[in-house]
Amino acid sequence: MAFIDEAKFFVKAGDGGNGCVSFRREKYVPKGGPNGGDGGKGGSVIIQAKKGLHSLIDFQYRSHFKAERGEHGQGKDMHGRGGKDCIVDVPIGSVVRSVETNQILADLTFEGATCIVAAGGEGGLGNPRFASGTNRTPRIATSGKGGEEFWLKIELKLLADVGLVGLPNAGKSTLLSKLSAAHPKIAAYPFTTLEPQLGVMQYKYHEPCIIADIPGLVAGAHDGIGLGHKFLRHIERTSVLLHILDAADENVKENYEIISKELALYKEDLAHRTQILVLNKRDLIDDSEVESLTTYFHKYCPKVMSISGETGEGIDNLKETIASTLEQYKT
Repeated sequence: MAFIDEAKFFVKAGDGGNGCVSFRREKYVPKGGPNGGDGGKGGSVIIQAKKGLHSLIDFQYRSHFKAERGEHGQGKDMHGRGGKDCIVDVPIGSVVRSVETNQILADLTFEGATCIVAAGGEGGLGNPRFASGTNRTPRIATSGKGGEEFWLKIELKLLADVGLVGLPNAGKSTLLSKLSAAHPKIAAYPFTTLEPQLGVMQYKYHEPCIIADIPGLVAGAHDGIGLGHKFLRHIERTSVLLHILDAADENVKENYEIISKELALYKEDLAHRTQILVLNKRDLIDDSEVESLTTYFHKYCPKVMSISGETGEGIDNLKETIASTLEQYKT
């Protein structure tokens, strides 16, 4: 199934039903009083976060959502039935914005969270509402109000505990497969990962945690280069970042600077998010070089780990560090 994380759609709430002009017609009562019913309220369009949805692919097949209109009032004081609401199920982590103003209307971060994005129109009033001492037989009623209608856009921000960041081909997909049961596409060329991947890490006596691997970032990602904006939003909610570096790359120090700069320029608090710096591919360099790099990066990050995603060396230590870091974060 394709992973779709943004979409545009139209919502139209139901119009209110019209009020009714009617009078009692009874035997021996030639001039009965008013008995027109009120119109029913139109249904609203409601966005609801639902567990089990992981993509916005359904919006590719349906982009218009309309609630039911309210029924008109009738004689004998019969009020119109209210229109049914239109419920639109979306994945947990969805953000809904107005296309016109870009204002956030809803940020649905837990199952069952709802937001009315288009309110149904109020029903019109029947003629009894206008009766008075001077006008006992009013011949007026009001029409129902129109339901709200808008073009909206929706973005999905993955809900994960840990986010993997790094340049293309740093080994993030391989690492995700070692940390969890996920099976991302892995190959020895940049941009193998073209959409976010999720995996669940389970380790000994610790609670399971969700890890998100986003496609490799490049210089200028904060400006949208390499689809940077599309990818970076998926790590906004993570508690811990795993910054993956290819230790065998001769530009490893410069590569660290590139990613750190992009995180800060995209969102300032990402630069201060709890990080674990992971020196990957340690099997391709000697131990003295690993030690030298570890010492160097300790200036920037208190937690520096060296691993080999290919051979599995250091993976258990990394799992322990991730689990204990998350527990410290939550306490």
